[in-house]
Amino acid sequence: MQLSIPESIIQSIRLPESRIEAELLKELALALYAQELLSFGKACELASLDHRQFSQLLGDRHIVRHYSESELAEDVDYARRQ
Repeated sequence: MQLSIPESIIQSIRLPESRIEAELLKELALALYAQELLSFGKACELASLDHRQFSQLLGDRHIVRHYSESELAEDVDYARRQ
């Protein structure tokens, strides 16, 4: 899936053009995670951040970390691979 953002919106974003895509993906990952629409692991993947970096970003934004059994299993698998 690709999202199309009007050029007028892109030009209105107050970031260097080279950072816009990465920042929008982080914001989308945060929003979907906060609404419990995306797991922690998938939100990390969408944001292109590791678990520590995404956890820090959640804390910076005062977004509560929620945990399901499947997310716990995902984190255990991740920890074992490290």
